[in-house]
Amino acid sequence: MSRSAAEDSDARFFVWLAAACAMIGIGGFIPTYWLQVPAGTFIGTPLMHLHGLLFSAWVLLLLVQSWLIEHRRYRNHRAWGLLGVAVASMMVAVGTALAVRGFAKEVAVYGDAARRFLIVPLFAMAAFPVCMTFAMINVRRSDWHRRLIFVATASLLGAALARVFFTLIVGFGPGMRPGMQAPLPVNATLLPVMLSNIVIVAGMVHDWRTRGRPHPAWVIGLCALVAGELLRTPVASTVTWLHFTDWLLTAS
Repeated sequence: MSRSAAEDSDARFFVWLAAACAMIGIGGFIPTYWLQVPAGTFIGTPLMHLHGLLFSAWVLLLLVQSWLIEHRRYRNHRAWGLLGVAVASMMVAVGTALAVRGFAKEVAVYGDAARRFLIVPLFAMAAFPVCMTFAMINVRRSDWHRRLIFVATASLLGAALARVFFTLIVGFGPGMRPGMQAPLPVNATLLPVMLSNIVIVAGMVHDWRTRGRPHPAWVIGLCALVAGELLRTPVASTVTWLHFTDWLLTAS
């Protein structure tokens, strides 16, 4: 299939953007997970290991899929896409289960602080499938599809960047990782989460340079994520949210 110069530029750019996502998504967990597992110092449940494998597999699959598009291997891209849907579905299920299980243990010790912090992982587990759903709805509109996939990925990268800040502030040592201490205030997670949006901003800049304006998928995705990220703090302190977390305890 023939492609325009703009499409070739997009294909190359998205490979580099996927590589950046993989570096952030995997690299952010090096001190608190990837170095600790082979050393036998990681403290966590088997569900945490499954969580780590799935989320790492996602950013690596994103890189492979972007490479396939750059090299015009569209049939292979579609075949691997089925695996991507399966991995994404498992990510949401495992990520949500892990967040709720961790909350059930922490709420007895930290009370409302744990209730408020639960909004952080649950927001990511809500934003990712919503973005993925719109990406799959637009699977035949490749310009929308691939950009929404990256918006979905950006919604997850805050956790990896938060671990970079954790390592810089708390330090690095055997068994050290987020979740071993009292939950942070929700607004303390805003900086790494906002920084994860740099993926979307990079896409907007690329479109501006090559097409004259950012694609609407970037604009809509960025506005939706930023709005949700800013609303997390006030929502987490409402009576309605606290009641919702109590319902989760009884339902789980």
